[in-house]
Amino acid sequence: MSGKGEAVTRRTEGRGGEGAAYVLSRGVVVLFAVACGAAVANVYFSQPLLVTMGHDLAMSPALVGGVVTLTHVGYGLGLFFLVPLGDVADRRRIVVAQLSLLVVALAVVATARTAAVLLAGMAATGLLAVVTQTLVAFAASLAPPGGRGRVVGLVTSGIVIGILLARTASGLLADLAGWRSVYLASATLTAVLALILYRVLPRPIAAPTTLRYGQLLRSTLTLFAREPLLRLRAVYCLLVFAAFSTLWSSVALPLSEAPYFLPHRAIGALGLIGVAGALAATVAGRLNDRGLSRRTTGIALALLAASWLPLAFTRSSLWALAAGVILLDLAVQAVHVTNQTLIYALHPDAGSRLIGGYMVFYSLGSATGAIAATSLYTVAGWGAVCVLGAAFSCLGLVVWVGSGWRELRTKPSPARG
Repeated sequence: MSGKGEAVTRRTEGRGGEGAAYVLSRGVVVLFAVACGAAVANVYFSQPLLVTMGHDLAMSPALVGGVVTLTHVGYGLGLFFLVPLGDVADRRRIVVAQLSLLVVALAVVATARTAAVLLAGMAATGLLAVVTQTLVAFAASLAPPGGRGRVVGLVTSGIVIGILLARTASGLLADLAGWRSVYLASATLTAVLALILYRVLPRPIAAPTTLRYGQLLRSTLTLFAREPLLRLRAVYCLLVFAAFSTLWSSVALPLSEAPYFLPHRAIGALGLIGVAGALAATVAGRLNDRGLSRRTTGIALALLAASWLPLAFTRSSLWALAAGVILLDLAVQAVHVTNQTLIYALHPDAGSRLIGGYMVFYSLGSATGAIAATSLYTVAGWGAVCVLGAAFSCLGLVVWVGSGWRELRTKPSPARG
């Protein structure tokens, strides 16, 4: 893909192609990004609303905590059990079906009158929100190989913006019309997107892979066993999202205490600063298209480690916090875009399985960072949280250096070549 707003035509390549000569315009790529951001935001809407939900439905603190837990558990299950279906069925139908079911799940949450109904609705919402990853694989399959990094970068920017703005949007909307309005609004937007995507996305002309469902799931594990690059990139994913979650799951704690005492809306607005870094994901995609994936990864991991220096001064300077947030989000998204671009190219016909299996490590990393950071803050404070985040980041850099040495040692010498 070359030039701004320039349409790209891609012919079908077996299962990877989704139309005889489908034109992937910039507008369609933006539509993918918007749909991805809107879907994944549903996983994060509840975080600033937990206290209000608990009071409204007379939930105990343990049950309130289960809202977030069940949503993420549902998302993790969907990554493994639902996303791979994109390799054996019509992705267009899968996307529209999952979005339609997501509308139902959101409506259940918005109208829940008991804790049990709310928790069931949140688990279903997390399970179906993995349509985001099906859309990523779909967009990658439609992009020409030379422009795939740019397309994945744009779509990933939409995902990150959705994650970062979800808390801000839900907090503002809840203040205006109550917490239920957040899910009603999301259900409406999701329904509109389902209709648009139904009309815009191409129909496949190639027969799907004839794998049974059990074989499909086993083949996901087989791909990890066979592909060293997939394993390496999964490790990067786990570490960078552990660092990402270390920051975003705990930063509200020091900001709500002395000397700031910031309200929830102001803390949620911090996500707006992170968007600046997320938008740089498109630059990483372009660098990947130029064959600079290893260098991009190394620079990004170095920036990720460096971001914790200004973040350590959060209690004394909001400017330092802002600088650290931008650096961290830029670095995480650069690695993430690079990872997805490289692993999809391994087996385009197994793109959904590759993306779904890879994103399981995203869930593991996010959960690890969140649990460790909040626990550590309670016993040792913000400084210890920053040390934890820097440790995840530096470990990623060590893995990057080690993988480079391994490549040099296994590369044939000119004499033997």
